[in-house]
Amino acid sequence: QRVGLGGKVFTMYKFRSMTINADNQNTVMTQINDNRITKVGKIIRKWRIDELPQLWNVLRGDMSLIGPRPELPNMVEKLEQEIPFYVYRQLVKPGLSGWAQVTQGDNHVENIAEKLEYDFYYIKNASFSLDLLIIIKTIKTILSGFGAR
Repeated sequence: QRVGLGGKVFTMYKFRSMTINADNQNTVMTQINDNRITKVGKIIRKWRIDELPQLWNVLRGDMSLIGPRPELPNMVEKLEQEIPFYVYRQLVKPGLSGWAQVTQGDNHVENIAEKLEYDFYYIKNASFSLDLLIIIKTIKTILSGFGAR
């Protein structure tokens, strides 16, 4: 489950890359060298293959190709209490890729405020040219493995 446009919760599809019933699977963000990730999971995450099923979410209208990455409902609830204006991320549909992902690379908890700045930059400056730049950077990210966990 993820939070999308207007705070609506939707089912986001992914290929499984973590062990079944891993501890903290839906409460703790994935870290570098996370022991919950399977051997196959490391490979499909590096090449972003685990994200391919989200194309179904795009077709259904839950997500767009470009936008802030959707978060877990419990993380959104926590971050809305801790970070002012966090709720404004939900003004646009979440995306398969976003400005934060192609510029920041990782999503460690200590970088949430920085990620939010990138998300707000995208929301404020959304345009065809910015989307095209993000798509190009996403392809570069996939080919280089930048930010893979």
